[in-house]
Amino acid sequence: MGYFYVGIGGAAGSLLRYLLSFLQTPDSLLPYGTLIVNLSGSFFLGYLTSRYKDKIKIPEYLYTAFTTGLIGSYTTFSTFCLEVIKLIESGHAVLSFLYLLISVAGGIVLAWYGLFVGRTGWKRREGVQG
Repeated sequence: MGYFYVGIGGAAGSLLRYLLSFLQTPDSLLPYGTLIVNLSGSFFLGYLTSRYKDKIKIPEYLYTAFTTGLIGSYTTFSTFCLEVIKLIESGHAVLSFLYLLISVAGGIVLAWYGLFVGRTGWKRREGVQG
């Protein structure tokens, strides 16, 4: 039954990724859609891991459906690697390095932040309205 839930999560993640791919226009050099997908996926994987695995106990098959299925099909590491190479081959080595740096550093920072938010919750800070 777990395979079924992972498949449903995978289908949803693939559709989300496809919809976000429209953020990139044919004339834009930086692959914005992939960047947004990978950064947000890093955050949500960190968040789900700490919030639902450690704090709120959910069945393992649902956790796997969200992490492996949804987030796994949503993020696009292989596409990211290909886009880095294409940028280099098209003579945009500096932009390629910038994209690589933002994706890797941003992904690590957002995964850490997702873990932090998942552990502490969306607590309202003193003096902050909202």
